[in-house]
Amino acid sequence: MTTMNKSLIHLLLVCCGTGCVANGAREVYQALKDNLTSDDKAVLAATTSARATGCHGLCAQGPFVRILPEDITYCRVKAADIPEIVEKTLKQGEVVKRLLFRDRQKKTLVQGQNDIPFYQRQTRVALRNVGLIDPSSLQDYLERGGYRTLEKSLLDMRPEQVIEEIIKSGLRGRGGGGFPTGLKWKACAATPAQPRYIICNGDEGDPGAFMDESIMEGDPHSVLEGMIIAAYAVGASNGFIYVRDEYAQSVASLRKAIEEAENHGFLGENILGSALSFNIEIVRGGGAFVCGEETALIASIEGNVGEPRDKYVFPSEKGLWGQPTIINNVETWANIPVIMERGASWFTSLGTEGSKGTKVFSLVGKVANTGLVEVPMGTTLREIIFDIGGGVPKGRSFKAVQTGGPSGGCIPSELLDLKVDFDSLSQAGSMMGSGGLIVMDDRTCMVEVVRYYLSFLAGESCGKCVPCREGIKCLLEILTRICHGQGEIGDIALLEDIAETMQQASLCALGRTASNPVLSTLRYFREEYLEHIEGQRCPAGICRELSEFWIDPVICTGCGLCLPRCPVEGIKGEKKQAHWIESDKCIRCGECIDSCSFQAIKVK
Repeated sequence: MTTMNKSLIHLLLVCCGTGCVANGAREVYQALKDNLTSDDKAVLAATTSARATGCHGLCAQGPFVRILPEDITYCRVKAADIPEIVEKTLKQGEVVKRLLFRDRQKKTLVQGQNDIPFYQRQTRVALRNVGLIDPSSLQDYLERGGYRTLEKSLLDMRPEQVIEEIIKSGLRGRGGGGFPTGLKWKACAATPAQPRYIICNGDEGDPGAFMDESIMEGDPHSVLEGMIIAAYAVGASNGFIYVRDEYAQSVASLRKAIEEAENHGFLGENILGSALSFNIEIVRGGGAFVCGEETALIASIEGNVGEPRDKYVFPSEKGLWGQPTIINNVETWANIPVIMERGASWFTSLGTEGSKGTKVFSLVGKVANTGLVEVPMGTTLREIIFDIGGGVPKGRSFKAVQTGGPSGGCIPSELLDLKVDFDSLSQAGSMMGSGGLIVMDDRTCMVEVVRYYLSFLAGESCGKCVPCREGIKCLLEILTRICHGQGEIGDIALLEDIAETMQQASLCALGRTASNPVLSTLRYFREEYLEHIEGQRCPAGICRELSEFWIDPVICTGCGLCLPRCPVEGIKGEKKQAHWIESDKCIRCGECIDSCSFQAIKVK
């Protein structure tokens, strides 16, 4: 629970994460401030405070207004709703029921945020402050215990003790590689060269991922504090936060936090009266996916083309400008202060044997409750997708979930009880990546979705090494042919040969993992490839050249919902009578299937 000033009766938290801002959250916040400061509500204004916070997580229901201490959470709030909230809830103590979260499974209204199923199973460690504090307020961060562990580390611990605590915690990098963070720090500290550097990797390039963005926007001081503690541990004096250029709100939030930290002695010369001097600079990346790879990112900061290099020497020994460099991603840095505060033994009590702590995921795709989710390592996919995410909407069935971004793997329904951690995902042919989870239903063509990912990766490969540059191109050409009904039976073996070669011969992680979608879908959905090639049929009805639709007259109720969705008026039938499709008009767009609530429209 966040801290309230004792003179306040109400504290209102308005979600101003990027998603909610796009849906009018700034207007909601402004309307709230205007209503509180109007003359006839002077008493209310003196006893009520409103904060514009970072992302509350349940993006499908935003913008949110959460009222404390009553813990009343209103969903999908518009600026026009604010006068009613002020009049009824703040002045009369009455709940506006129409704005409460509706639990569709239990068919009940839920008042408190912590009672919403989406939040009940989460354990928020990296996200502990996001949604509770005003990210532009250093005071808010301090009231939540901010910079307390920095002071403890600087004044009560030796650098090697800090490193040992991080090693004991078992924290592994949350950016994708999963390398033990403490060992990386130890290697850097043991390298005699000076100066040494600290880098925060905020170049979150996976489509649909916004974990790091939400932390940078909603709790920037936790990232700074983690970096400063690391600077003390390894003896660094300069740090860089590399943020992709389109994250304007993150950059603004970080700039404000750096300024506040400098003004209050948490950054700069002789921090908190210690011998440590440390400064942080923001570098804006151009949005290249490959710059998420640490050596490419380092090259970009140096002013060079963002291309990776072979890591026969790790950046911890020879990184930025050839000097020892620690590079971790945003989520990793946000974990450092809380580990130092609560201790390594507490952190290791969460998670699995090989993967300690929690992990933040962006849960998107064909799932009811899209948003940010943080759960202990070892939580099953079923718990994340169905208990937290609310399952697949519109009565469709779950088909697969893609983990690890565009170069991750697709995991089928048979593995829904897989416990999610670094090692289990790798064994299943996928990877943790930075934490993207894309849910797919039975209307997803696995061949087409892999073709889509390869198309993305083909545009993002830096082209430096042949296996990646040419391998992705060849895979994409074969997949495109298969989707167009021109596949040959030998294509499957060819896909596997190319994919395995890329894994072994590519220079960096992008090339080595780019074939994961191909190999994982051939492993779990090989029949679907064969149906495309031998059967000349796309069972999901996505590939137009291989799809033909019909309406089951037994199931069709004649509701007519599909009629206006058909762009060529190719569906006929009277109301309350079974409809049919005129095949000579059908352009196989699939709009009718997506509009049918009874799943009466089938793929031949």
